[in-house]
Amino acid sequence: VLEQAKNTKPIERLWISSLTKEAIKEGFSNLKNGMDYDPLFEAGKSRAIGDWVLGFNATRLYTLRYGNGKQVLSIGRVQTPTLAMIVSRQKEIESFKSKKYWTIETQYKNILFQSEIGKISDKEKAIDYLGKIYSADFQIIANETKEAKENAARLFDLTSLQVTCNNRFGMTAEDTLKTIQSLYEKKLCSYPRVDTTFLPNDVYPKIKEILKGLAVYETLIQPLLGKPIRKSKKIFNDKKVTDHHAIIPTGQNPSFSLNYQQKIVFDLIAKRFIAAFYPDCLVSNTTVKGKVRDILFRTSGKQILDLGWRKVFEKDKNKEITETVLPNFIPGEKGEHRPSMVEKDTKAPAWHTEGSLLRSMETAGKHVEDEEMRDLMKENGIGRPSTRAAVIETLLRRKYITKQKRKLVATPIGLQLIDTIENDLLKSPKLTGQWEKKLRDIELGTYKSSVFLKEMEALVAQVVQNVKKRPVATISWNRELNSNKKINNLLCPKCKIGYILTGKKGCGCSNFNKTCDFVVYFNQFEKTLESKQIIKLIHSKKTSWIKGFKQTNMQLECRLILSKALEIELEIKTEEILQCPQCKNGKIICGKKSFGCNRYMEGCK
Repeated sequence: VLEQAKNTKPIERLWISSLTKEAIKEGFSNLKNGMDYDPLFEAGKSRAIGDWVLGFNATRLYTLRYGNGKQVLSIGRVQTPTLAMIVSRQKEIESFKSKKYWTIETQYKNILFQSEIGKISDKEKAIDYLGKIYSADFQIIANETKEAKENAARLFDLTSLQVTCNNRFGMTAEDTLKTIQSLYEKKLCSYPRVDTTFLPNDVYPKIKEILKGLAVYETLIQPLLGKPIRKSKKIFNDKKVTDHHAIIPTGQNPSFSLNYQQKIVFDLIAKRFIAAFYPDCLVSNTTVKGKVRDILFRTSGKQILDLGWRKVFEKDKNKEITETVLPNFIPGEKGEHRPSMVEKDTKAPAWHTEGSLLRSMETAGKHVEDEEMRDLMKENGIGRPSTRAAVIETLLRRKYITKQKRKLVATPIGLQLIDTIENDLLKSPKLTGQWEKKLRDIELGTYKSSVFLKEMEALVAQVVQNVKKRPVATISWNRELNSNKKINNLLCPKCKIGYILTGKKGCGCSNFNKTCDFVVYFNQFEKTLESKQIIKLIHSKKTSWIKGFKQTNMQLECRLILSKALEIELEIKTEEILQCPQCKNGKIICGKKSFGCNRYMEGCK
């Protein structure tokens, strides 16, 4: 409005982080020079124009080229790479083939020790290791205990709050944003659309008053008020705060009624804030090492010496503390042990949830656990904290993704769209993150908005030319996929075109009764299977072992095999006999706690 009006008058801005009376009064007594925020305006304007230029042109381009005049194919600067991350993870999962591996472990004095050999991919090699340690004594070679301090979790920014609410309560990112916005409007929390977990130093003098105002947490706050409030660089850091600080309570006690979601979100924020000023949690970490012949083993234990900030969460079920107190092992001691060989399977990557997707958007697709490293990568993240929830909702609304419980699953049209886009500039999280970094630099006044917009226009021109050179194809929205049948996003093994749908009687190709006749019915060999078992059969070409199959009036444990000719075969489980590597006469059997020779009572160890 000011730009269109060609305003030349001086402007002062009211800049506040909460809507309490005190904050508003303080804001009006410290009005900011409007010119100080011109770079912020330029960044917002560049973001809006850039998104419009790219989204408008790319959407028209792909719709006209591949939509076949029947559907709009939406492309966006943030939306498309976000969809690409979901599709990439989904393809990793669908192409994943589980492999078996074995680990060696042993029990000594009722404590489980893991071997340092790690994963063993060869079963015979694992049996050799087991035989090697079976008759020898276990010896303790080291017992080391160190005290350590555990810091309280950082204060919330919007993304970490959304991730926590999704992981703990199953709340969507959009629901969390609406809830925290309502708490802000009720003057209970500070401004929520932030991307920092720090507070400026000028907030420190107000901390005690904020704590006093939270009367509902009086028992937790009382220990803090009788002494100076702790001031840590992990909480107060002016360099880490830009326009607004971390989400904290305002000190207003929630005396009026809150709905369930408002209560749990406010409780998260309040307790995280209170815990930040408690002492560190003091723990004792013990590592015990042992060996059998030349094979090394280790175990670890943890004991809480001083709860510190953990006292704040003592009553929370999801914050229960697990302690492992070890016996007093003495280096050099020896004794009998019970070794075993454990069979395990490698696991596919986890499906994206809203929580994991928000983290991936924050770090441009890279999985980062360390909070300090995550802070460094935020500048290259995709989108803004305030808009990421809306991006996910847009993908759901446009039916590019669906939700299966908490999993985010790309639909066939979402998969086709990403496969059709060859230009990495449109779908690469890393490159999109670099654009976001330039927008952040515009905010800081270190990059010109005119340069950014010229780069965006050049990109659009390049994309148009590349697509025009490619042959015309069609992304089709199969009406049958839009029915009440569940889409499994698994290609039909027969026609390689349709997708597997789950119907009332079985799972079959989306082109069934058209160009393909592939179907697998739930009822197999006089047993009714679940849809997930049929899906595994189609995907992995075999099911897990299943009990309850009938053959000649006998109940059997079997698995189904999908042959190369796509015929279903029944494989009956037979017991594998392993010869004892020690006595060579007995056979290995499974006991309650470990594997051993069935001639154990006859003297075999």
